[in-house]
Amino acid sequence: MNEKNFEYLRDQLKYTGFGDALESELKEKMQKEEPNFTLTHNTQYGNDTAAATLNFNKSKESDMYFFNSYKVELQKENSKENLEQTFYINKGSNITMKEAYNLMEGRSVNKDLTNKDGELYNVWLQIDFKQSESNGNFKLNHYHQNYGYDLEATLSKHPIKELETPKYKEDLINSLKKGNLQSATFQKEGNEIKQYIEASPQFKTINVYDSNLQRIDNRKSKEEKQSETQQASEKQGSKKQNQTADDDGPEVPKEAKKKKKSQSM
Repeated sequence: MNEKNFEYLRDQLKYTGFGDALESELKEKMQKEEPNFTLTHNTQYGNDTAAATLNFNKSKESDMYFFNSYKVELQKENSKENLEQTFYINKGSNITMKEAYNLMEGRSVNKDLTNKDGELYNVWLQIDFKQSESNGNFKLNHYHQNYGYDLEATLSKHPIKELETPKYKEDLINSLKKGNLQSATFQKEGNEIKQYIEASPQFKTINVYDSNLQRIDNRKSKEEKQSETQQASEKQGSKKQNQTADDDGPEVPKEAKKKKKSQSM
């Protein structure tokens, strides 16, 4: 067995999110020197179960093994059918197991990947469950830098408390880039409300959910933004009428909007 190859693959598994639980089994498989082998790894995310099958192939020219891909079978709570997707190992930055789960949940992940020429490029990835590839995978949509999605600028349009502290802001952005549904503190009418957000590069915005993980409609966001603009104009004694609200204004429930209007009358 090639010891350096083993150490490389061991670290590769660790940094792809499989920890060190597969180390001894990896060594055993490599010592058999078979042309290919698989390893399995199960992970629980809340009440969802993700079973991964990792695929390894031996080089025809040497004793080196390569970690080529892993297939994830996601069994969601209260669902009879499994969702399957294969993730291929990239020379630069692999999609981790947690990121794979987030993608299969429909969220978006930001990665620095390597093209065929060995050049790094940044991209947002999102699975398109309406389209399938010839290999049986769902299509993986790519939103490159020139697509124009700026997560930090998008977040700045919302009254999120964590953005006021550089460290919390950095942690929030990094978590969203990994595809997580991240909790955030929204400051509204002097109150702090815990909500959840996720990146939405396709529509150049973020999706906001309430404490019960119910999606908050963007139309409410527009109405709330307009209400805030009206209040600001009244305080300044302006006679001008407000213009149409921005699409990416703070997202709040209708109840909050109604209270706000009553206060401004």
